[in-house]
Amino acid sequence: MSQTIQIPAELREVRGKGASRRLRRQGLVPGVLYGGDRDPVSLQLSHQMLSHAVQDESFYTSILEITVGDGRTQKVIVRDLQRHPARADVMHIDFLRISDTEKLNILLPLHFLNEETSPAGKKSGVVISHQLTEVEVSCLPKDLPESLDLDLAELDVGDSLNLSDISLPEGVEIVALAHGEDAVVVNAAHVAVESAAADDEADAGDAEAPSDDGGEAPAED
Repeated sequence: MSQTIQIPAELREVRGKGASRRLRRQGLVPGVLYGGDRDPVSLQLSHQMLSHAVQDESFYTSILEITVGDGRTQKVIVRDLQRHPARADVMHIDFLRISDTEKLNILLPLHFLNEETSPAGKKSGVVISHQLTEVEVSCLPKDLPESLDLDLAELDVGDSLNLSDISLPEGVEIVALAHGEDAVVVNAAHVAVESAAADDEADAGDAEAPSDDGGEAPAED
């Protein structure tokens, strides 16, 4: 199960692009809290705090508890995060309210175990391709894991592993599988590498080929 992270925030009274720019100059990040049966709420959060929090992968897949200035606490997940196009600055963040009794859909990162020690990983000229790096799951908040693991210990050349090969915690289901879609997650295949010697021979053959310019042969002495 994912951890619960405390996020302090304050209500934001001003809105608009100009107001958001002023907030950012003050070291604050504009945000929105929405979902459930309540109206959306505009928030402002410390950029320093967020910059530290977003470095942890689990921030995006954990249950967050937002504490607003008046002391109210609400359980949420990150629904969207916008960064500056040229810097790592967080520009805006959206939170979605969740309920302990309602399932939520969320993307979880995939962690690939024992890749280097697998039969495919030990062979030269073999590439292990990750077709998917995250998977959408559905579960109650109490059952939400931080990530999903896929064990590649038995993966050999020519093998592939699908969504159905992922070990799931109790109470968690993969959305695609629920719709009958068992996609390939990882596969292993030989890489076709052209021999450098073959390239050299082809170059030499081109160099020795007779001229095709139609000119007359030189006269014999």
